Order: sequence, then structure tokens, then C-alpha cells
Amino acid sequence: MIELTKEFIEDIEQIIEAKDDAKAISILKDLHPADIAELYQELDHKDAIYLYQLMDSDKAADVLMELEEDDRHKLLKDLPSEVIAKQFVDKMDSDDAVDLMRELDEDTQEEILSHIEDMEQAGDIVDLLKYDKDTAGGLMGTEMIVVNENWSMPKCIDEMRKQAEDMDEIYNVYVIDDEERLRGVLPLQKLITTPSISKIKHVMKKDPVYAHDSDTIEEVTEAITKYDLVALPVVDSIGRLVGRITVDDVMDEIQEQHERDYQLASGISQDVESSDKVLVQTAARLPWLLIGMIGGLSNSFILGGFEAGFANNPKMALFIPLIGGTGGNVGIQSSAIVVQGLANNSLKNKHIFKQVAKETAVSLVNATIISLIVFAYNYFTLGDHNITISVSISLFAVVLFASISGTIVPMLLDRFKIDPAHATGPFITITNDIIGMLIYMATTTLLMR
Repeated sequence: MIELTKEFIEDIEQIIEAKDDAKAISILKDLHPADIAELYQELDHKDAIYLYQLMDSDKAADVLMELEEDDRHKLLKDLPSEVIAKQFVDKMDSDDAVDLMRELDEDTQEEILSHIEDMEQAGDIVDLLKYDKDTAGGLMGTEMIVVNENWSMPKCIDEMRKQAEDMDEIYNVYVIDDEERLRGVLPLQKLITTPSISKIKHVMKKDPVYAHDSDTIEEVTEAITKYDLVALPVVDSIGRLVGRITVDDVMDEIQEQHERDYQLASGISQDVESSDKVLVQTAARLPWLLIGMIGGLSNSFILGGFEAGFANNPKMALFIPLIGGTGGNVGIQSSAIVVQGLANNSLKNKHIFKQVAKETAVSLVNATIISLIVFAYNYFTLGDHNITISVSISLFAVVLFASISGTIVPMLLDRFKIDPAHATGPFITITNDIIGMLIYMATTTLLMR
């Protein structure tokens, strides 16, 4: 790994300015594709294009997939379809090629496919593009070692050698029957230790873990995580082996999902990058800001209804931030735990009552401790017993309500196939703020009377 220091980048810029191809190629040869992609972010677009043209096709393809989406679009825009097809798509694994193709419009996709010389690869890409990108079929690749259960060991080894010539990495050897249905996995150890007269079906590991091509990415992630797999075979509706998903593909998807959920929880309604244009970022942020504004106006309306109470006892206003802030924090904590449980499938909707009961118990303890602390503080410093009691009772009720609503809302959204990440952040904060004010004002008014 080479650190991209300021001095290193300046040296690269001088090499580019001098058009020293030999020195540039020597430096690029020692850099990992991820480091080259990071380097591109520090260079002008023209300089990046210059370096890109110096790389061999295999490395250029790897670098392309490491680039940020905007940088990749910018680079592809300056290249003809034939170059994209022969220099990139031809050199990529099918799953990476499909990811790249999904970023292009249909006309460009057709042009690129027409320039791919390997018709089998072009056919695989067309087939994979038909799958929804959020399913196992949309995530899988077709590069894998496949053997027939009726083959002998010598034939199996010969076929594996032929298939492995065009593969960068071998994760598993999959066994199929004559109808191409998945039957098992062949451990490499068996190839060495088993007599050559044995048929594959007698030494294979039967009943392997697999995914259906229609399974969601969450289901694929759960299977790979649960069984500690490096690769997961994918079958169609009648059990035929159609592809495989590797753990690195899943990790990329998990990271993207976490980024989307984090943005949703922060009140950003769509996936954006820091490099996106002002209008794109504004459109993503403005909806929740407007909802927050409506929530703030609603709070003002509620507080306006108790204007006489504030006039008679101004100390009531001192605890408005405490009530609102505590309710929002408790709600976010509860919803964050539930959303995480739903995301990793450790929390099922059938456990909703059990989870609500547990959260109620936790909130009762928290509410009691917080209320007693605030009660003790106000009792010795405030000098107004009505407000002291009102604030403590209100805090207890607000913590209880916020905790239970933060648990129930994400689970209900998940049941109705809505991303539960919507429940965290601004939604919970605004809701609990309004309910908290109503509880506080109503409790204080009743005690005053």
C-alpha cells in the first residue's frame, strides 16, 4: 500500500506534465486499483484520462469499478462504446460487468453489447440484466467451476482445469446432475484423497446452502453470515444452478445499504454523495426540513394555547427543551435498536409483543431514574412544587411513550414493506416533540388547577 501524500501527488502531476509514459507506467504498476481510484480524485479529469490510457485492460477494468460513481460516469462519457466493451466489459467478471451496464442508458447498453466478441459472455450479461438489482439474481456472477455428479475423478480434474483457465479466483466446485440442478459441493480435499475410480456423487457434500435467484439481498446476507460462507450458489425456480454470489459482493451491498439507512435516519430522502450538485442535494434534504418546520409550527401552536399558563408561571418555559430533547433521544435509541434487528433479521415481526414488553420494562426503569433525578434537582433549586411535580410526571410519561413508539413504528413499517429506517431520525424526533409538549402542557395545567 502506497500512501497518497501531497508530495507523491505533486510528483505524479509533474510526470503527467512531462508526458513521461515509462515512469508513469512504472508507478501505476505498483499501485493497487483502489489506490489508483483514490489518486484520480486528486487529479484533473484530463490527467486522469492520460493515466488511464497507460494501463493494461485488466487493471483498467479493476480501477474503473473502484471509482466513485460520478467519476466513473465522467470517464465513460469520454470513451466510445467499442472501447468500453473490449477494454472493460470483456475483462470483467459478469457481476461487475452488469453493475457497470446498469449505470448506462439502454441505447449505450445495446451499443456495448454489440461490440462484445464473446457471445456467451454477452448472453450472460443480457440474462443478468433482467433480474432486479436488489435480488440474488441481480447480484450474482456466472463465473464458477461446475462438474457433473456422474463424472469420475480424472474427468472432473480435466474439466476443472479447462474451466479454471478463464477464472481469477476459485471459491467452490459445484456439482450438478444431467438437468443442471444443484446437487452438492465438492471439497478440494476430496480431489486429492479420493481414489480415481470414484464418481463425484459418492464423495460430494450433499444439501449445500443456496439462494434462489428471487431472494432479497437481506436474505442472501443472512445466509452468508449465518453459515460463514465465502460464496453462495444461486438456483432458479426449478433448482438449476445459475450463478454464485461471493462475500465481497455482499459486503459492498451491506455498506451501500448502511449508507442509505444512515442518510434516511438523518433526514435525507434519497441517496446522495458529497460530490452531487446543489440542486440534487437540496431535493434530498428539503422534504424532511419542511416536515420539521411543520412540526415546529405545530409546537408553537400548542404552546400558544397555554399562553395564560406561561404568563402566570414563567418557570414552565424553562423545561420545554428538556421534555422535547429527552423524548426525541429516547425514541431514536429505541427505533435504532429495532431497525438494526430488522436489518440483520435477528428480530422478527412475530416477536413484536415480546420486544414491546422488553422495551416497556427498560423504559420504566429509565423513566423512573430520570424523573427522580429531575425531581430532586427541582425540589432543592426551583422552589415551585407544582412545576417540580409536573416536570417529573411529564418526563416519566414522555420517556415511556417515546420508547414504545420508537419500538412499534419501525416494526409496523417493516410489516407494510416500508423501509423501517424512515422511522428513525426526524420522524421520531418530531413526533415525540409534539406529543411531549402536549403531555407537559396538559399535566402542568391540571396540577395548576
